[in-house]
Amino acid sequence: MDFSPTLFQDHRYAILGLGKNGIAAAQRLLAMGAEIQLWDDQEKKRCEISPQLQQYLSPLTTLQGFNALVLSPGIPHHLPKPHPVAQMAIDQNIPILSDAELLYRAVKKSGSTARFVAITGTNGKSTTTVLLTHLLDHAGIPAVAGGNLGPAALSLPFLGNDGVYVLEMSSYMLERLPSFAATIACLLNLTPDHLERHGDMNGYIDAKLHIFDRQSLDNLAVIGIEDDHCTNIIQHLKTNHSVTIKTIAGSYKTANVWVKDGILQDYEGILADLGLAPLLPGDHNAQNAAAAVTMALALGVDRSKIQQGLNTYQGLAHRQRPIATLNEITFVNDSKATNADAASKALACYSELVWIAGGMAKTNGIEDLVPYFPRIKLALLIGQDAPTLAHTLQKHNVPYKIVETLEHAVPEAFTFAQQRHIHTVLLSPACASFDQYNSFEERGDHFAQLVQQLALSVKHTQKN
Repeated sequence: MDFSPTLFQDHRYAILGLGKNGIAAAQRLLAMGAEIQLWDDQEKKRCEISPQLQQYLSPLTTLQGFNALVLSPGIPHHLPKPHPVAQMAIDQNIPILSDAELLYRAVKKSGSTARFVAITGTNGKSTTTVLLTHLLDHAGIPAVAGGNLGPAALSLPFLGNDGVYVLEMSSYMLERLPSFAATIACLLNLTPDHLERHGDMNGYIDAKLHIFDRQSLDNLAVIGIEDDHCTNIIQHLKTNHSVTIKTIAGSYKTANVWVKDGILQDYEGILADLGLAPLLPGDHNAQNAAAAVTMALALGVDRSKIQQGLNTYQGLAHRQRPIATLNEITFVNDSKATNADAASKALACYSELVWIAGGMAKTNGIEDLVPYFPRIKLALLIGQDAPTLAHTLQKHNVPYKIVETLEHAVPEAFTFAQQRHIHTVLLSPACASFDQYNSFEERGDHFAQLVQQLALSVKHTQKN
């Protein structure tokens, strides 16, 4: 079964932004009988869309008569300054929605009681989203993952009453969910990020808090307790909301589900030995596993299936993913680490390494990574803010070289690692990718491509 072709008949939607989310929204809304009008400020994007959608292209000069404006996540409707079309929507009292909101409405309107899991946090949300979906699949519970990760929400298939939608939610998406109510809402952690979009840390926290909107005592809030922002939010929810709360920790703390000495456990006993799950290394993945398992149990997964589910997890692309091992040197793709806090999780896993970093630096740069600097035997810096990162490294006497591109970084890292008998080359940029790439995925794919080319070259040299 799919969504009815008349589900949104007599509805009109303006769609601004023709990236992954916008295109998926356009196609699905058409398939559900809606009228649409499309626009993107970039001529390149407008030219790239299919002939089927070209006929719906037209500048959005008014929103009168539309049910809503579907705004791509990267386009601001508040700070730092509303996009003119978003401002028009505000002025004309037209709702501004994310595609996740429209998926929720479509499922409810279709009569399905499928459950919705919303997962957010500064770091770890993609791993937790994919891991939870894997645990559900392994237990035979129909589940699909999407949202900020992978497939756009509105491209996900129709699920019946026993299904589970597992949605990774960015702070941008959470601001545009006027009726969405999560069966389970998960907040992993909070550290400064996207401050230019939300004004300051308080604005960022306020955006994340929307994940708990419209939850009731029948719903579950799963929250990490390893930073002060999240512990404050727990108190806020206890005071201001009626929702069931379960706390999680990747270390031994007073939580409902926690990890001690690599053993994941709750008050009923041991759930799993994380040492047997090869693609969940480090303390940060302990928190991710605690969150995913807590939600899986709440969704009906039997305790007896948890260990095998964790053991068979295949990992997340671009998150601490080994690409190849050449002459005992392992190249690791952690391109998804777009800020210092995310990069710290990978750096903590290796006693010594060659580090490839750089791109568009976040507000605090890499100053927070100082405790990990002794592990770095050489930093190879790429992208527009390489000089900024170099300044921090120089202050702390970390050897570095500005190489500008991954094409230069990969062979240089290999040569240095061979000379110094270092066994890990880590791409964990601690920066956004948009100065040189369209996404962190594209950056990670390019890194993997270069490593594979290097592997062929090394193999050829050794044969001769």
